[in-house]
Amino acid sequence: MISTDLNNAYQFCQQLAQSHYENFPVASKLLPKKLRQPISVIYAFARTADDFADEGDLNTQQRLTQLNHYSANLLAIDNHHYQGDEPIFIALADVIQQHHLPISLFEDLLTAFKQDVHKPRYQHFNEVLDYCRYSANPVGRLLLFLNGKPCEQQLQQSDAICTALQLINFYQDIEQDIREQDRIYLPLEELKQFGINEQQLLQAETDPLAPLLRHQYQRASTIMQSGIELGNSLNGRIGWEIRAMTLGGVTTLNKLIHQDDKQLLSRPRLSKQQLIMILMTSLSKRLYLRKARQLLAV
Repeated sequence: MISTDLNNAYQFCQQLAQSHYENFPVASKLLPKKLRQPISVIYAFARTADDFADEGDLNTQQRLTQLNHYSANLLAIDNHHYQGDEPIFIALADVIQQHHLPISLFEDLLTAFKQDVHKPRYQHFNEVLDYCRYSANPVGRLLLFLNGKPCEQQLQQSDAICTALQLINFYQDIEQDIREQDRIYLPLEELKQFGINEQQLLQAETDPLAPLLRHQYQRASTIMQSGIELGNSLNGRIGWEIRAMTLGGVTTLNKLIHQDDKQLLSRPRLSKQQLIMILMTSLSKRLYLRKARQLLAV
């Protein structure tokens, strides 16, 4: 029987997840019902930690202190002696125990959030990939571990999809990231290679940016291609969820690739009709793979 404290903790996490609308699979109705509650807990952990890094008026040290407190709570859970009263960690301790989730994946997420606090620029693309390893890949891996025991190929495919989705998100929010957080996720050496300075990323004139951004899009497409078969290796609603998420990212990337050069800093939006088509196409493994490959063949 679930204790009152644990039940209240789960309700807190579910309410927090339902109050946000993000790309994170927040207890998606596509998922098996048994996974919606633990995913809400994982989301609550990630959302609040991300807010420590990005939101409010805290200074750098205060942000890191908050994130280090989360790290300390994870260590306590890992040592089986979390005695706190924070609902997120009460629920998270239960989720980790019940589903045998690797605690390292949660610490990886915190590593990314801490990096956001003190590292606003990336010199080389490998540094960007390393950030994605911590910021995005753990989410996909946790989803797979919630579903059972993934094989190494599935984990690698998940990493490819999550990294590509993170990159696509970066390319949609270039101007916003600079203005709101003073962050640039485009490699500085590649800006220099294409003759671009940081100020040009804030200017309305996007023609000079086209070669640089189209290079980023093609690379994200290559990474995505190495992971698109993941959803077809999973049966049931979890496979449908992953195929839909992947196809949504592929469709967005295709829209980025086909944008006019003068609109490259505009965020492409998927229409309601497109979203419905993504869901319907993803029901069929065969149709999903055909459509994904078609969109990536550019």
